[in-house]
Amino acid sequence: MQSRVQDVRRQFDRDLEAATDPVSLSAVRLRYLGRKAGLVTGLLKDLRAVPPEERASLGQAVNDLKTHVEAALKAAGPGSREDVPSLSALELSLPGRAQRPGIPHPITQVRELIEAIFLEMGYSLESGPEVESDYYNFEALNIPPHHPARDTQDTFYVAGGMMLRTHTSPVQIRTMERRRPPLKMVAIGKAFRRDSDPTHSPVFHQVEGLVVGDGVAFAHLKGTLEHFCRRVFERDLVIRLRPSYFPFVEPGAEYDISCTFCGGGGCRPCKGSGWIEIGGAGMVHPAVFDHVGYDAERYTGFAFGLGIERIAMLKHGIDDIRLFYENDHRFLEQFTA
Repeated sequence: MQSRVQDVRRQFDRDLEAATDPVSLSAVRLRYLGRKAGLVTGLLKDLRAVPPEERASLGQAVNDLKTHVEAALKAAGPGSREDVPSLSALELSLPGRAQRPGIPHPITQVRELIEAIFLEMGYSLESGPEVESDYYNFEALNIPPHHPARDTQDTFYVAGGMMLRTHTSPVQIRTMERRRPPLKMVAIGKAFRRDSDPTHSPVFHQVEGLVVGDGVAFAHLKGTLEHFCRRVFERDLVIRLRPSYFPFVEPGAEYDISCTFCGGGGCRPCKGSGWIEIGGAGMVHPAVFDHVGYDAERYTGFAFGLGIERIAMLKHGIDDIRLFYENDHRFLEQFTA
């Protein structure tokens, strides 16, 4: 190997003497000091196969060679840095590469619209952690231990008994612990569930609204949902509420809007019914008020939830939620700000 070291040194000296411009100097540097195929780099790697009793002397010889190569290239002048061509190697007459102008993601656009609507209605924007405890995600929301939402087939559990929140409803509990009635709040953020198909994603964005005060009634809930749906879809829609069960509200309901595609006449997206489901809502259950120290005999409230992806799909006529997350420019560029 000693002879190889000497051969490489002599060859380097000849190549360096023949290099007369920055481009050829850069090529010499790459040939001898390149990270993958440099001749000196290869000698350093081959030291691993040398017997231990010879490794010290050979290692010193290779290091001396590397020092010699680096010093000679430095003395040869600028332009010898690896992979850095000189201006003389560039074709300055070629046109430059145009930069694509960026626009907000369609989910971001719909989220900002929803925020603006609720701020106009006097709601405050609240937020909370995405990794939650069982208490805030389930127990304080009156979700019993046997409820299927607690199963590992529905919820992402992490170390220490924590979980990725399955909805943004825990923010309601945290806000009520911190504030006293009256209050109007909306929580917008990511939620996580073990669910994936054309209309569901393991990671999605949810909106949770809450109003608590004296004399808050179911009629206020319906009026709020009607105003919101007409503003977000920018058309005169009809809304209906159907009785449904949610552990944290009583009475509970699911709410639908007249189909945004056919206007209620019946089509494929609404399965001929003329209605499209938006989300769930209801009057806050007294057990939830007990967890946060609110007087359920004095105060009443309503809560509602909806998915931002769901709104965006209906607003723009998208039939597969996965399109939002594929980062396909052909899809995203359709949504001008």
